[in-house]
Amino acid sequence: MIAKYPQIYIRSYRHTLIRRRIMKTRNIPFSPPDISEKEIELVVEAMRSGWITTGPKTKQFESQLADYCNTDKVVTMNSATAAMEMTLRLLGVGPGDEVITSAYTYTASASVIHHVGAKIVLVDIQEGKPEMNYKLLEEAITEKTKVIIPVDIAGIMCDYDMIFEIVERKKELFTPNNDLQSSFGRIIVMADAAHSFGAKYKGKMSGQVADFTAFSFHAVKNLTTAEGGAVTWRNQSFIVNEELYKEYMLLILHGQSKDALAKNVPGSWEYDIVAPNYKCNMTDIQAAIGISQLERYDEILKVRNLLVDSYNEQIDRVFQNVLHLDHLNEYQDSSSHLYFIRIVGISEKKRNNIIIKLAERGISTNVHYKPLPLLTAYKNLGFEINDYPAAYNFYQNEITLPLNSLMVLEDVDYVVENLIEVLND
Repeated sequence: MIAKYPQIYIRSYRHTLIRRRIMKTRNIPFSPPDISEKEIELVVEAMRSGWITTGPKTKQFESQLADYCNTDKVVTMNSATAAMEMTLRLLGVGPGDEVITSAYTYTASASVIHHVGAKIVLVDIQEGKPEMNYKLLEEAITEKTKVIIPVDIAGIMCDYDMIFEIVERKKELFTPNNDLQSSFGRIIVMADAAHSFGAKYKGKMSGQVADFTAFSFHAVKNLTTAEGGAVTWRNQSFIVNEELYKEYMLLILHGQSKDALAKNVPGSWEYDIVAPNYKCNMTDIQAAIGISQLERYDEILKVRNLLVDSYNEQIDRVFQNVLHLDHLNEYQDSSSHLYFIRIVGISEKKRNNIIIKLAERGISTNVHYKPLPLLTAYKNLGFEINDYPAAYNFYQNEITLPLNSLMVLEDVDYVVENLIEVLND
């Protein structure tokens, strides 16, 4: 029985074989929303209050998010995509400019660059890590580069000290387009932190580190508002935070000089439209979900961290050629958003077959991500996967295992047990 397990994958299995006898078939969804009665109560409260669009709960949620991130202001929106796009627009990025991001990410990191008319510049990742190759990042910077968008994949923050060192070394190439860019006097760093809300880099919260940080509160994220996102920024001597907040408000609500809450003051009906802007505000119904989620977010993170620890312990003990990311080290405390594994030496076809077999056993998995140059939209923009070999090498044998705060440790046991059996099939 023991001898049939191929040594390329299995390191120690006696404990696993004993556990198998007590295993029962489970159904483990990939990332269901963790919604408690408290969220439901606050949503009902918002609906009964008469404030279902942007109102007092949205402002409360923004204030609480800022406190959590140790920043002065947060602007909530209807998605992280909107948060990134509005920030690029606030910075005056447009045609003739270049913005750099990773080739290994979800489309939103790059599509927002296209939305504002700037040129997308994709950089390959490090070999064996879904993080931008910083040598290639530095080489990609030109006199047209205005913004870098690092991506905090799986909840692990990028090496921002390295990024800011690169930006400083390339400072002489920077030519500002507007007053805000001039105030920075260098390339701006905007973190795609869709995965990293609650993570830390060298003791600082995600939101405190990059110049601007965009969060996602989509249904599959650690903290959800069903759909939603936010942007925050670190304190800078040349930024008046209240004024910047007002600029965002104009961008996200049609350029209207007063939001619905301000107009509700008796006699304050009149407003102006100062620019033909956009519509991407968060509602009080969404904020109500977020307020409740934030109240118990520390507990949510504890559960996710325990699950990651259990995955790590079992995978390190059992497998030789199954690799995982480092979620906790002296510099980084991950938000444990996604659990990546890579099965060394297998093909993309074999990886896909493993995913199907796990699904047949009730285990939902995913792949994060198909590199952007493999997608039709980016092929049509001229990107070719041959220019991003590290991204393809990472992608072809990557599987994202289920990780969510509704799981228990026995679910991890079940996933690992079945992974052993599938790899041995």
